[in-house]
Parts: sequence; structure tokens; C-alpha cells
Amino acid sequence: MKHKKVILGACLAILGLSLSACSISTNSSNNSATQDSSVFLSTDGGNTWRTAAALATTGQAQDIKSLNVNTMTMDPADNLAVYLATYEHGLYYTYNVLNTGWIKVKNLPEATVNDVKVDPKSKCVIYAAISNRLYRSSDCARTWDQVYFDTDPAVSVNAIVIDFYNTKNIYIGTSRGEIIKSIDSGASWRTIRRLEEGVSRLIISPLDSRLIFVASAKNNIYSFTSNSATNAADSGNIDQNFMVVNWNDLNTVLKDYNLGSSFKDFVVCAADGKMFIATNQTILRSPDNGITWEQIKLIQPDKAATVNALAVNPKNSDELYYVTNTTFFSSSDGGVTWATKKLPTTRAGRNLLIDFSNPKNIYLGTIKLK
Repeated sequence: MKHKKVILGACLAILGLSLSACSISTNSSNNSATQDSSVFLSTDGGNTWRTAAALATTGQAQDIKSLNVNTMTMDPADNLAVYLATYEHGLYYTYNVLNTGWIKVKNLPEATVNDVKVDPKSKCVIYAAISNRLYRSSDCARTWDQVYFDTDPAVSVNAIVIDFYNTKNIYIGTSRGEIIKSIDSGASWRTIRRLEEGVSRLIISPLDSRLIFVASAKNNIYSFTSNSATNAADSGNIDQNFMVVNWNDLNTVLKDYNLGSSFKDFVVCAADGKMFIATNQTILRSPDNGITWEQIKLIQPDKAATVNALAVNPKNSDELYYVTNTTFFSSSDGGVTWATKKLPTTRAGRNLLIDFSNPKNIYLGTIKLK
């Protein structure tokens, strides 16, 4: 029986993201370095953008415009709660980016945050991956406990996913190639699979929390089924809790496509389960969990595509978005045609995040071009 995901917070209104602010039209030729920012927000599907980098402060106005964004995560139960993982400068969060701005997490290392995830059933439980460690907060980011540590400082924890059916099940992926599972919210761990290459991304199907996809550092894609109905107290069935079945190597089909040299993004649409992967030079779509694929035609030739990030409307898999160093692309017909907008910044687009409750709200994270 499939475990259906329940998306909470759907009744939160757009009002919190519609305060008056100077919006930037990407049709304008007046975009300049003065508008550069780490984070932008669009409330109209990417037609116009506004900077969204103010810090929450009671004194002199401050911002995080100069920071480089690694990834952004939305609380599955609150579409206004967003977590911002940076390169070299730790973690930030907001409960309403235009009303209150960003708040710095003070009790984590001032370092690159590789991934961050929020417990779907308990919004104050947050996991953050930094270097070779995984941290957990149980009090809305006020304090943190180290719940995983790799003895090799050269190994990094790259990916985190949380089972939305049973949130005590946590999975992490490492740069050495392990997929590691906890069935007790991070108190203990067991390696359930080893790859010969680093893990870049783990994705749980929004339609069935037992189905997990893996993207490797070498652009390889795998899937497997994991036990979701685990019980840490039942020591007699402890091996059953960590069982991996139906391991699928999806690369025999993918080898027919020129994937390029760098994996960029992996999305499974909550509306219909369609799966999308993006590498630096192509975007592929699968309607059947990776059994078959089709290449989405981009405007640029493959070698010039330079895809940095991909986003899909969770309510409509025909609405696609991707970003390059200079341009925001959008499609409303599944990639048959594309509209293009110049980015409202001289920085490169790094990350896209769509509001699951109001999909016209799109966050754009950027990095400074070297």
C-alpha cells in the first residue's frame, strides 16, 4: 500500500509575500550590479523579481546580499518557512522573508552547509549537513546536537531525506558513497548501501515514501525500496528495519543520452510522480520512475546549455523552470516552448525553490561568478 504524502499549510495565504516592495522586471535593460543579491523572490512565476535578502534586525538595516547560496529548503508544513544553506557562512532561516527577513542560526559552524531538511510532522525538528557531520535541532534551530560524525574529515555528508510517513527514518548520503539510515531520528545509524562513487542527492518519492532515488557524483541514477514501517524498539526484527529491496540501476537507459559532466538537480513532481533530472547540459523526464526517459528540448545546444538548477511546479508537471548563469527559463507546456528572462543580477543563478502552496512564488538563490 502506498503511503500518500499529506502537504500541510496549503491554506496559508499569499498575503505574507505580497507586501509592497520594489519589483524588478527582467525585461528591463537597467538591471545592474546595484541590484545584486543572494536571494530574489518572484510572486508571478518569474516575470518580475524583488530582492529578498534583508536580515531580521531591530537596529540598522542589514542584509545577506553578498552571500553565496548552496541550497534552499521549504518546511513541508509551512510554505513561508524557508531555510537557506550558504557556502562558508552557515545556515539562515525565515518565517516570512518580506515581513521579517532572514535570521542567522548561531549555534552551527560558520561553514558550508551541504543540505538542510525539516521534519514533515514536526517543524521544530531540523537536520543540517556540514562537512563530515549531521546536526539535529529539536527546538526550531535554537540549539543543535551532532547526531552523525564520519571519522574521515575528507568525507562530507552531502544529502539528507526524511521519510514523511515515518519521520524517525532518516537517510543521508556521503561523498564516499554510503547511503546510511537511522530509524530513531538520528540516535543510531547503519549503512544500507555502498556505491563506488559519491552520493550527490537523495530524493524520496512524494507518492510513496518507501521509494528512494539516488543521484551520484558521476551522473548515475539509482532507485531502491526501503522499509518505512520501522520500529527501533523491536530488536528481533532489526535487520528488517534496514532492508533494501528492488535496487535498480537506471543507467542502462540513461547511457543513450549525453548527460554532460556535472549533475545539477533531481525533482519528482508531487502531482503525478513524473521525475526530472538536470545535468549541466540537459534535462530529462521520466513518467515511470526511471524505466523510460525523454530528453526535453532546450533552446541552446547541449554543450552551451549550462543548466545550474531546475524546478517543477509540484501541482503541474508541465510548468518547468531552469536557470543558468545569466538567464531564467520557463515553460508552461512541458518544455515544448520556453520563455526567457535575463536574471535581475550579475551573479549566477544557483538554486530555485517553488512554494508548494502558491507555485507562482519562486525563490532564486545566486552565487558570485568567479
